[in-house]
Amino acid sequence: MKAIGYKKMGPLAMAEFIEFTADVPKISAHDLLVEVHGVSLNPVDTKVRQRAEPADTPKVLGYDAAGIVKQVGADVSKFAVGDEVFYAGDITRPGTNSELHVVDERIVGKKPSSLSMAEAAGMPLTSITAWEILFDSLNITKHDDEAILVIGGAGGVGSILIQLAKKLTNLTVIASASRKESIDWVKKMGADQVIDHSKSIDTEIESLGIQPKYVAALNATDQHFDAIVNLIKPRGSVAIIDNPEALNINAGKQKSIRFAWEFMFTRSMFNTIDIDEQHKLLNSVSEMLDSGVLISTVTSNLGKLSLETLIEAHKLQEAGRVIGKNVLEGFH
Repeated sequence: MKAIGYKKMGPLAMAEFIEFTADVPKISAHDLLVEVHGVSLNPVDTKVRQRAEPADTPKVLGYDAAGIVKQVGADVSKFAVGDEVFYAGDITRPGTNSELHVVDERIVGKKPSSLSMAEAAGMPLTSITAWEILFDSLNITKHDDEAILVIGGAGGVGSILIQLAKKLTNLTVIASASRKESIDWVKKMGADQVIDHSKSIDTEIESLGIQPKYVAALNATDQHFDAIVNLIKPRGSVAIIDNPEALNINAGKQKSIRFAWEFMFTRSMFNTIDIDEQHKLLNSVSEMLDSGVLISTVTSNLGKLSLETLIEAHKLQEAGRVIGKNVLEGFH
């Protein structure tokens, strides 16, 4: 089968992306073999490329995918051959930038019928991350009437997190954005208030007269950390997803601030007892997309998967100015 991978860890110019022929992967008991029809780019793609050295063969990236089930494992019960699915994969297994891909059915959802394959591929990783931030990391209840600050609201995770918070909770949602187009976007997603993260965010929050109990720090956490501690309510909670080099969490002691990491690959990496929660939440997201409760966060389809389009997608992701999500059609 065709696949695209990189040969050297590091910056994009050094990565040596190549298209090559890979073996068709074998499936285990809970696995699906999926014919990939759409993929998307996430920050994790560029981070892995910069930090993970390939072994004997090129390393295939890609975590989001949408496609058609071609084969099922012996213990599969949730899907059948021919089903259309979407999912965010497992960081410990080969990626989705290939013709065929193997994934555990317990982290797979039914593809939204209202979206194209490529557009559906833009939704899983960010939806899982946002859902887990709200309901696992921050332990928000559906009747919570506090406020949440979403730092980096115009990105992929922020775009769906704003929507989920507005549709599934009573939270007041404050999103941070700094450009006109990103401010307009977070308002479209449903943000109640917008602050400028190019300024001191604690001063920006103070001007609103709202003290958030929750903060979802989606990027530049180290840059904003002191301001987060300053602006958050006592006994508030912070969830982070980026990779700050160091955080002085002692600064939050007097406010009894609770800190939580969110990493959406944890359940698949460690085969946790509740691994199928991702199957359930993706099905819920799929239903909400089909009913119009949620709207797609995809802003750009870069065309069919190829060396040129994939490299362009990496360039755009690394530029740090992507609003919503960029997607690609599969080889098929």
